[in-house]
Amino acid sequence: MADTVDNALKTPDLGQPWAELGLKPDEYERIREILGRRPTSSELAMYSVMWSEHCSYKSSKVHLRKFSELSQETPIGKLLAGIGENAGVIDVGQGYAVTFKIESHNHPSYVEPYQGAATGVGGIVRDILAMGARPIGVMDPLRFGPLDAPDTARVLPGVVAGVGGYGNCLGLPNIGGEVVFDKTYLGNPLVNALCVGVLRHEDLHLAHATGAGNKVILYGAATGGDGIGGVSVLASETFDADGPAKRPSVQVGDPFMEKLLIECTLEIFQAGIVSGIQDLGGAGLSCATSELASAGDGGMHVDLDLVPLRDSTLSPEEILMSESQERMMAVVEPHNVDAFMKICEKWDVLATVVGEVTDGDRLLIDWHGETVVDVPPRTVAHEGPVYNRPYARPDWQDRVQSDTPESLARPSSGAELAQTVLAMVASPNLCDKSWVTNQYDRYVRGNSVLAQPEDAGMLRIDEETQLGVALATDCNGRFAYLDPYAGAQLALAEAYRNVAVSGARPVAISDCLNFGSPEDPSVMWQFTEAIRGLVDGCKALGTPVTGGNVSFYNQTAETAILPTPVVGVLGVIDDVTKRTPIGFATEGDEVWLLGDTRDELAGSAWAEVAHDHLGGLPPTVDLDHEQRLATTMITGAAAGLWSSAHDLADGGLTQALVESSLRRDVGVTVTLPEGVDPFVYLFSESAGRVLVSLPAGSAAQLQELAAAGQVTATRIGVVGSAGPDAVLTVEDQFSLALSEIRDAWQAPIPAALGV
Repeated sequence: MADTVDNALKTPDLGQPWAELGLKPDEYERIREILGRRPTSSELAMYSVMWSEHCSYKSSKVHLRKFSELSQETPIGKLLAGIGENAGVIDVGQGYAVTFKIESHNHPSYVEPYQGAATGVGGIVRDILAMGARPIGVMDPLRFGPLDAPDTARVLPGVVAGVGGYGNCLGLPNIGGEVVFDKTYLGNPLVNALCVGVLRHEDLHLAHATGAGNKVILYGAATGGDGIGGVSVLASETFDADGPAKRPSVQVGDPFMEKLLIECTLEIFQAGIVSGIQDLGGAGLSCATSELASAGDGGMHVDLDLVPLRDSTLSPEEILMSESQERMMAVVEPHNVDAFMKICEKWDVLATVVGEVTDGDRLLIDWHGETVVDVPPRTVAHEGPVYNRPYARPDWQDRVQSDTPESLARPSSGAELAQTVLAMVASPNLCDKSWVTNQYDRYVRGNSVLAQPEDAGMLRIDEETQLGVALATDCNGRFAYLDPYAGAQLALAEAYRNVAVSGARPVAISDCLNFGSPEDPSVMWQFTEAIRGLVDGCKALGTPVTGGNVSFYNQTAETAILPTPVVGVLGVIDDVTKRTPIGFATEGDEVWLLGDTRDELAGSAWAEVAHDHLGGLPPTVDLDHEQRLATTMITGAAAGLWSSAHDLADGGLTQALVESSLRRDVGVTVTLPEGVDPFVYLFSESAGRVLVSLPAGSAAQLQELAAAGQVTATRIGVVGSAGPDAVLTVEDQFSLALSEIRDAWQAPIPAALGV
């Protein structure tokens, strides 16, 4: 027998497993105060998942509110939907809007790598779909433990197979992302997933349940026992040294069902027969019912007996907590129900009327003819706990920042510089990632303009006008560890720069803020500093935050991950045929470096690879310069000036030269400016720099453009010949055959995984 409201009134002192469900004593008492009685077991289940860290943002809300200080205007148009919706929506011109969002599926991907990653992709795709948009592409910023760690050999292939398997089956190109290795991610990988979709302005839909008598329809896959308390619990717990403290069932995905659900939902939107729609992600039915009711008139009645089940033994609590995938909930006026059902039948999508919108302000849920839930929906969905957790700059921060890399031995001869280049390109974070990206379909649907390993992914959204969007995700957790304020701004600046380097104008961001336990004051300090850095950075750049995700408890026992505020930047390009790729193309092209190089090696790839060192202060951030540099790159791309362009980031100038040469097996000869320290010039990771190539004879045009933007432009070389004998030469220092560089660059991941 289910625990009913009547039974709750009759047995007020009945013991309940609130602690096992992740609730604190004061949270349980607050639930009792809200209801004026003890909760039923079904109500307790709903509150526990909806008040979890993952769903309620209870430790981050007070800080995320700072994003409301930002303008709702983008550099090219207004924000049509922002924080609080399933995903942000931006006007991109020509009557089009674009929606994009990034979220995490970290802990489930450690427990079950394939399904954790796959359902992470599926969930973010449904968020985009719920806005009325057709999903058109995905990206996947990934973080793993050391490449040579035994558990990485388990987690990495499973995650990559899950991301690729689900996205490929949906027919969505994977156009970008990152693969980063660090010891702090061992036992706690980060699997962040981004999706972008396109819609016409008039097709925008928001999630709410209004109109008494309107029907509540659950459609998509049947509800099963997989994912009961899944991400909502997993993402709200710290892992112990031997694995998760709690191991609820990880969700199981079916991409073919999701593909049907996408096409079915888009046809339903086109028919204009829904009043509101919500995907069932974290917290499942608990989330969809309470959020739809809370965002609407406030009243809803649902009968759990009508919910299609894959397992008839599920209790009402399990049905409410199940995070089974590929499910949506729609609010439909009675006269449109038949049309809704016919569309679902056409696409072979199961659809069932499970309730209706009611007058009043209660969410009522029945089971076997008795009421098991009677709650004010806002208290479940939007009025959960809000914690202003203590935070303090950790004692060790000064010690870390004072441990500068100046005392580290540096290569001095040309031979030592050459060996450093080979060691760097063969390191896990700078090596070839094609073993990963080749498992993704990057060009399905035929509108991928740029994809990995380009600086930004780019998609065409209108075949006639060639209007397109570009996206990049970035974060250097080592920089954020040294200074979380500057680290967050460096992540923002790099993603912003990558989009601009492709030729697109950056207009908005979405973020995925991955941190350790919010109950640790030092972690909360890192988090608040990163938020402050992003707010200040977005104000300076004029880019609103459209939404995103906070992922806490990313730590194993006492070891927290590097603070990892991943930033995704969306840009718009009027004509995708004028995009700029990264690879050198034509022998004789001039090679120039835009921006200034300083002795900034703290947190650098060189410090890690050569000395396993992490200390000092990260590179300085100049956001005014970043804007001027971006304008220079965008203007040059529109004018057809660039043959190639590649931003400088991890590994500095040498890595940019290597990647630009290897893209098409084209050599390059570099002449270092007089008076520079060759090592610093080649390996510094100063921000705000771009390597460009352009046709011989175009130097005057470049210099005029750079002068207008007050950007330093330095001619450093010439593009060489292509083919098997191509070389990368730094005059008076060293010369390396591209074939030797490529062998070192390609080997690490296949060798580590034995593939």
